[in-house]
Amino acid sequence: MDLNNIKQYAKEADEAEIQVNLLKQQLEILKAGTATDPELTKLQAENTKLKHRLAILNKAIMAQSEEKGLQSILKTLHNLFARAITNACPDIPEAPIDIALSAKFGDYQCNSAMPIANLYKQLGKKISPREISTKILENLPANNLIEKLEIAGPGFINIFLKKQFVLQAISSIFNEGVQPPALKQKKKILVDFSSPNIAKEMHVGHLRSTIIGESVCRLLEYLGHEVLRINHVGDWGTQFGMLLAHLQDKFPDYTIKSPPISDLQGFYKESKKRFDEDEDFKKRAYACVVKLQSFDKDHIKGWKLICDVSRKEFQKIYDRLDIKVTERGESFYQTRMEKIVKELKAGGYLEEDEGRKIMWGDYGNVPLTIIKSDGGFTYDTSDMAAIKHRLEEEKVDWIIYVTDGGQATHFYTLFGCARKAGILNEQIHRVDHVGFGVVLGEDKKKFKTRSGDTVRLIDLLDEGLKRSLDKLKEKERDKVLTSQELQKAQESIAYGCIKYSDLSHNRNHEYVFSFDKMLEDKGNTAVYLLYAFTRIRSIARNANFTSEQLKELAKTNKISLEHEKEWKLAKVLVRFSDVLLKITEDLCLHHLCEYVYEIATTFTEFYDACYCIEKDSSGDVVKIHVGRILLAEAAAMIMERCFDILGLKPVSKM
Repeated sequence: MDLNNIKQYAKEADEAEIQVNLLKQQLEILKAGTATDPELTKLQAENTKLKHRLAILNKAIMAQSEEKGLQSILKTLHNLFARAITNACPDIPEAPIDIALSAKFGDYQCNSAMPIANLYKQLGKKISPREISTKILENLPANNLIEKLEIAGPGFINIFLKKQFVLQAISSIFNEGVQPPALKQKKKILVDFSSPNIAKEMHVGHLRSTIIGESVCRLLEYLGHEVLRINHVGDWGTQFGMLLAHLQDKFPDYTIKSPPISDLQGFYKESKKRFDEDEDFKKRAYACVVKLQSFDKDHIKGWKLICDVSRKEFQKIYDRLDIKVTERGESFYQTRMEKIVKELKAGGYLEEDEGRKIMWGDYGNVPLTIIKSDGGFTYDTSDMAAIKHRLEEEKVDWIIYVTDGGQATHFYTLFGCARKAGILNEQIHRVDHVGFGVVLGEDKKKFKTRSGDTVRLIDLLDEGLKRSLDKLKEKERDKVLTSQELQKAQESIAYGCIKYSDLSHNRNHEYVFSFDKMLEDKGNTAVYLLYAFTRIRSIARNANFTSEQLKELAKTNKISLEHEKEWKLAKVLVRFSDVLLKITEDLCLHHLCEYVYEIATTFTEFYDACYCIEKDSSGDVVKIHVGRILLAEAAAMIMERCFDILGLKPVSKM
């Protein structure tokens, strides 16, 4: 926190507020009198500019006072340049502020001058981008972040960071731990993910929702938000009427004990076939639905047993992948569905369509089916009841739905209907559909077993364990690790590579599932990163330093940033907060995977060029570079935090 900056911002904010109030009084006097239109227009324009400037200054005060530890460099630069641009270009009320990471010139770059020059051109003023850049630099406030600035090319401003700033930021890790970026507001967020169907086994189609949803939750929890992890399972509706009717014939003890999950799945397929082909069975199935939804004792008893069997099978998967989620099935919303239908009818939102009752959103060309022609409810009904419950009863600020990209149109319509009905107000609520592409086999077709069946998730995890153990034995790790260490390494690699392979791809795209590629120890893979992390942590162990000793050493020893590779690594490490904030905008976890891979590869460059421990020809330690070991430990601590968000579990020996 820079106290001088805060005082300066506060002083300017007070002055701007006084000017806004004086202008407001002048406007009122002029409106009541005989002022000409040009006078009013000029004062109104000046008032708008001052209000905009005041908002920026107040935002800067808030940002400066909140930051600590690994603060967001992009956000800090944005605030500094926003102030400079507002002062340099007062006649452009909402000038663009474009700050980007620079790969070649400087550390960061301000690219605002060119678009601002275009805005001046539209106003009939010809000012060159370089001239604008010069004015921006003249108005840039004093700060502890920037070492130097250069104007390049047509008007780019190259920004170079101060080593002292970076040094303090990384040193803070040893005092405070790896802190998340400061947020203005902590939110209540509901993440709807995984969502398997009762009476069916989890398959590869549930993999992406489960893994992506878990990591989104971990990130938001780390940032300090209150997160509700909801598993919206399919446990209600016509399919359960079909299944219960079929079990009455094939498994009459269904109210006392449930068939195992594999048998249930078979019974489900058989019941669907009968439902489609046998009219009498269809009538019985509908009668079972009515009894279930009116909470008939026997039907509820049988249904609960089916749910319990499924729930236990789901939990086996969740335990192995370290997934935490709270089940809340469609059945939870039965009475709320009845209520929302009455409200939508009373509001005049429903219209008849060939016996159905449908609802159109505020825009779009696909309606929701709220009531089927047979009078039953649908997934659309439960989703409308759910969004109302979440926003109005649970009072969440933000809902995130993690489902495959094929459901994008459904959620687009759902949000539109919720807006139209006055349930969703995007001035105070945020809703996101986090869509993702399908998992493909190595033949580039939808991932299936050789017989053409959907791949069971439990089989996929078992295969991962087998392959990871084979890989460890191939490297003869079984000869140096204890049986317990070997098992930990096996599970770390197996589950880590499955998760990382998914998260490292842009979620909007399809990706090819290949154990061979996942288990490679080169390139952007979990195996490479887990090995790299273990190697980094071994440096301190080889120097006989514990983590507690390193914290003490950091108080009296300076982290070394003199060598170009040390400086390069340090600048990657301080981007941690910016990467997390970027993910909160687009909810794409591959940014974090790219970042942690960049740490690992940049660390390798550093390690190859800068000795941390020097040994003589006989292997004895002759010198320990504490400053470099501290830099290595800082890299390990940030990698470890990234791993935790991604759901990877590093081990001390691999």
